[in-house]
Amino acid sequence: MISLNRSSFLNNPSISGSNIPSSSTQRRPAASLKVVASGSNNRSGDRNGSVLIESKLMESPVVEVEPKCSVGGGVQDVYGEDSATEDQNVTPWSLSVASGYTLLRDPHHNKGLAFNDKERDAHYLRGLLPPVVVSQELQVKKMMHNIRQYQVPLQRYMAMMDLQERNQRLFYKMLIDHVEELLPVVYTPTVGEACQQYGSIFMRPQGLYISLKEKGKILEVLRNWPEKNIQVIVVTDGERILGLGDLGCQGMGIPVGKLSLYTALGGVRPSACLPVTIDVGTNNEELLNDEFYIGLKQKRATGQEYTELIQEFMTAVKRNYGEKILIQFEDFANHNAFDLLARYGTTHLVFNDDIQGTASVVLAGLIAALKSVGGSLSDHTFLFLGAGEAGTGIAELIALEISKKTNASVEETRKKIWLVDSKGLIVNSRKESLQHFKKPWAHEHEPITGLVDAINEIKPTVLIGTSGKGGQFTKEVVESMAAINEQPIILALSNPTSQSECTAEQAYTWSQGRAIFASGSPFGPVEYEGKVFTPGQANNAYIFPGFGLGLIMSGTIRVHDDMLLAASEALAAQVTEENYDKGLIYPPFSNIRKISAHIAANVAAKAYELGLATRLPQPKDLVKHAESCMYSPTYRGYR
Repeated sequence: MISLNRSSFLNNPSISGSNIPSSSTQRRPAASLKVVASGSNNRSGDRNGSVLIESKLMESPVVEVEPKCSVGGGVQDVYGEDSATEDQNVTPWSLSVASGYTLLRDPHHNKGLAFNDKERDAHYLRGLLPPVVVSQELQVKKMMHNIRQYQVPLQRYMAMMDLQERNQRLFYKMLIDHVEELLPVVYTPTVGEACQQYGSIFMRPQGLYISLKEKGKILEVLRNWPEKNIQVIVVTDGERILGLGDLGCQGMGIPVGKLSLYTALGGVRPSACLPVTIDVGTNNEELLNDEFYIGLKQKRATGQEYTELIQEFMTAVKRNYGEKILIQFEDFANHNAFDLLARYGTTHLVFNDDIQGTASVVLAGLIAALKSVGGSLSDHTFLFLGAGEAGTGIAELIALEISKKTNASVEETRKKIWLVDSKGLIVNSRKESLQHFKKPWAHEHEPITGLVDAINEIKPTVLIGTSGKGGQFTKEVVESMAAINEQPIILALSNPTSQSECTAEQAYTWSQGRAIFASGSPFGPVEYEGKVFTPGQANNAYIFPGFGLGLIMSGTIRVHDDMLLAASEALAAQVTEENYDKGLIYPPFSNIRKISAHIAANVAAKAYELGLATRLPQPKDLVKHAESCMYSPTYRGYR
């Protein structure tokens, strides 16, 4: 037990920060502060080594002094904060315990009305809550009822984010139990609108913001994050948010949303997840002129300044969290995304969801679709509208899979894959002017500018849209695909919904109900001539949570392309005959945790096979091991 005189305690610079004004003309009652270390045997219960401060007046002479009024009209506070706000700074020091009012405002431990009577007694909650005790299941039911009252998707998003900040386990319980309903709320398409409005709806910081102001201090910034055992970081620079363009610092909604899915769908502990936004400015004039914009109001840094900041970040992350920290690049523009993946792929555990995650989930859908259309991947011809990160990433993984199955070279298998960009079909005669990531797809052919002309010339069996522009698959485009294929495979993958190349209804109607369709954003069932079609969603959320879990649980130190193929094959294997009967080429999200466990097991198995796993020995049953590693949001009892 430590006893401190209150006046010496408050006026000691080493404790109070030298901000408590002392007065030689006013004497206060002397007091002692007893600082008692908490433990399992004291009244405070288990408080994780925090302290309980008790004060009592000591018997000493008291001089009657007329109390001064504070700013609020009451008696002047003993810490002098009221006067300090007027003429000097105050140091924000505090001692807190995970009990009482503090516990109810700790999102990691708060259970709201689910605290039972014993816990309310042990943690000083009596009177701070209404007397009723309810189950977590009833809390979920109530919150879902409240969420459904909102007609505007952005309001639902804000309500979910508010819940995450109040009661973390209830948030994840809701998301897991109602994943198909809530996934579009916390992720695409609503997260796109949330990013556009982020400056206006911003309430509490989620994740780390690393701007050019932090250059030279990034390691120190990482250490400001309260959680120390980080296993996965999702990072963006906000330059290409979905199909919405440069949203700068407001792109933080993407890492926050992705990591929510890492926990809900992949079972990675929330405390092991860190969202990061790197702010180097924005070229979005609307944001630069927006008084509510929360980022740097300057044009984007490029060249050496940008490279040095990213290099410092990557070095600091590895130094602070070690070799096995997974860094997922998200929504970087093409000119940076490919370079970053190439530069750090050999030195860090890095994964680009736009290039590799999208590719893996699309490949899974194509493998599954073969059961309906027949043949193997090598029997099909692929035409892409869009030759950016997503388009070229998908194309390369398809070529790798065909190469693996046929033993042909990747250079040879690429010839089955054609890409159309804003200037038309990518052909050899354009090679000199192409960006480096497009050059492998420049084949020998006459130039073609229109998509319909390309379809009629190339005669693809699969049409994939990654253009980022809505409405590009017109009626003429879909009818052209249907004219040359009994069952045309049409994937309109651009997000959000407004940017989809066509809707599910358009694809089924214009193909006379013969298309095998999937999209990037969700569409509801479509009825055509008495038959109900359920469109699939080629959502990256099928892949990256399970993929990340597989890397983490095996202690993998590098990502290999074969792991992406393993993830695709695991996802395709989860599509059942019942799903095929409904026209689906992806399994329902209601089984996503089971799906993620199988993907994680496949990825981990490949990591062990390639000698890239460090958690030894290898578990005998990787699926069961994956399931045992998953975070559960069920409330814990407190002693």
